[in-house]
Amino acid sequence: MTERTADKGFLSRLVSMQPGEGRLVAWAFLYLFSVFSAYYVIRPIRDEAGVAGGVNNLSWLFTGTLLTMMAVNAPFAALVKRLPRSRFIGITYRFFMANLVAFLLLFQYASGDANVWIGRAFFIWVSVFNLFVVSVFWAFMVDVFSTEQGKRLFGFIAAAATLGGILGASITAGTVEALGVPVLLLFAIALLELGVQASKRLGALTTAFNTPANAAEAPAGVGSAGASAQAPIGGSAFAGLTHALSSPYLLNIAVYMLLYSVLSTFLYFQQAAIVDRTFVDRAARTVFFARIDLLVNALTLGCQLFLTGRVMRAAGVALTLTFVPTLTAVGFLLLGLMPTAAIVVGFTVLRRASNFSFARPTREVLFTVVSREDKYKAKSLIDTVVYRLGDQVGAWASSGIAMAGLGAGAIAWAAVPLGVAWVGNAWWLGRRQDRMSKSGPEITASGTVATVGAPITASP
Repeated sequence: MTERTADKGFLSRLVSMQPGEGRLVAWAFLYLFSVFSAYYVIRPIRDEAGVAGGVNNLSWLFTGTLLTMMAVNAPFAALVKRLPRSRFIGITYRFFMANLVAFLLLFQYASGDANVWIGRAFFIWVSVFNLFVVSVFWAFMVDVFSTEQGKRLFGFIAAAATLGGILGASITAGTVEALGVPVLLLFAIALLELGVQASKRLGALTTAFNTPANAAEAPAGVGSAGASAQAPIGGSAFAGLTHALSSPYLLNIAVYMLLYSVLSTFLYFQQAAIVDRTFVDRAARTVFFARIDLLVNALTLGCQLFLTGRVMRAAGVALTLTFVPTLTAVGFLLLGLMPTAAIVVGFTVLRRASNFSFARPTREVLFTVVSREDKYKAKSLIDTVVYRLGDQVGAWASSGIAMAGLGAGAIAWAAVPLGVAWVGNAWWLGRRQDRMSKSGPEITASGTVATVGAPITASP
């Protein structure tokens, strides 16, 4: 049976796949699955390390994350600028793998106060690592697949992240007490290397399709997508900032991201405080965080397979985009009235699963009506700097409320009006996106023509 014939089998019943795309999707799926499995192996360890270092110190960890993110962005951009894709991806992931080896040794041999400081450094490192593994993967996907392919295939490929999260969380929840943290870090290293190998295979396939001898065998759009992605974008190095500030549409997307991040941090502090009061044993806390991740990913996978596409088609961008903000406002209202562990856990699971299933893919749709320069520059600024800035605002606001002696309930009540404002912001964005998509290309703040119909990325 040929590969083209196989494309018409099982996968075609799940996703609209065209002949010749099966191998590309399979390697992309394995790549993302491996990377997110590795991340979710270490995520509960990060969360436990944050609690062990003191809930009152979490604000400083978020500050450290922002400063580290700002410090590594310049060398990261230089690496992307100077190296071809095949080398840049491998170097990036193996750099993180080398970091994990260092942490493995430190966790293995450190003790006492040193262990606490290592845990704090690990918290910051994982928070930076998470952002970069997602950015590198989706940049690669945009480079490999065309706009038309992205619309059909990216949602299905994104489900690999959910499955990877389920596997990674299951590994940590089921083995951390027996094997310990260093062995789990070895698991993560092996999974990252598997992701590197999958990325190489995917890159080799697309390179082969771009040769004249194999051009006839290439799935429609692969060659043109690769050529377009390699073309220089041009413009100013500061275009992301200037465009985001001068365009009402981009500025409101930044506000959407800021409010999401601030309110996520509020909820994270509520969760950390309750876990700190409930569990004494570090391994038990790690298991608790891993089980939350497992619940979130299981619920997300069900929504992605059976609800996300149907909801987006039936409700449209505006209503779908307001779902998580509305859930957030209601959830914090309940927490203000009844600040219990059960409500925190239920709210956390529902909100995170809804974000991965509905808010995140819909948020990416917002960028389909902006210029190519803004898709790379303004979007990158919003996804990184604005996101981490929201962490900072949420972390220090939570700490300030706690230092004032107002208690966890005050944080919840402060979040409610922000949630309501977020609903209005999301509704405006959805309606504006709908009008822009119907009116066709328009002139952006930079004077360039916006391209309508870019890939819809739904990375968790």
